[in-house]
Amino acid sequence: MVPSPIKILLVEDDELFRLGLRVRLQQETGLEIMAESEDGETAIELLKQHPLDVVLLDAGLPGIGGIEACRLIKQLQPQLPVLILTSHSQKTLITRLIEAGAQGYCLKGIAAEKLVLALRSVATGASWWDETATQEIRSSLISGTHLTGISKLTNPLTQREQEILSLLAKGKTNQEIASTLYITPGTVRVHVHTILHKLEVGDRTQAVLVALEKQLIKDEIIEQG
Repeated sequence: MVPSPIKILLVEDDELFRLGLRVRLQQETGLEIMAESEDGETAIELLKQHPLDVVLLDAGLPGIGGIEACRLIKQLQPQLPVLILTSHSQKTLITRLIEAGAQGYCLKGIAAEKLVLALRSVATGASWWDETATQEIRSSLISGTHLTGISKLTNPLTQREQEILSLLAKGKTNQEIASTLYITPGTVRVHVHTILHKLEVGDRTQAVLVALEKQLIKDEIIEQG
């Protein structure tokens, strides 16, 4: 049985760049551009009209902007992954993206095959942070920047939960974690739910960042650059 294609909403205000993205992504087996938008407001409306698996969203949109568009998308459909694509790498951008609920971040200079891999990764529940983003995350952790209001903890995680969280930090999907640890994907989901609850966070990305900040797992974020 052929798996269903990953259904993408493409949100980019630069018409030529958007056309280039569409042509390149449509060459890939298993990817399907369901709809396109040049601003966040239209993207929100399209969200209600099409079944989607991932949103590829430009951070520098006109109108409400990419960060606010991401936040509204996650309010409407919390389980829908958002991959941010931007030409900027400001220091505060990474934290703002995480707070808005983004699953990943790519610079516009990324190689096409890496962008495709990033889309497939976030569509399956993993995170994707490019090398620049990873360095910003590490820098913020080293400088003591708090990315969450979680109180100081002794390690509340079991050994199995630490193993799973370390694999999440490497961008592994539930299926990949299940194969690595010889458990079922359903068991992985239960553990992930427990981890999020214990760390008082809403998603995997925040869980990894909190765990690194509190040194609950080793610094194992893999640089995707």
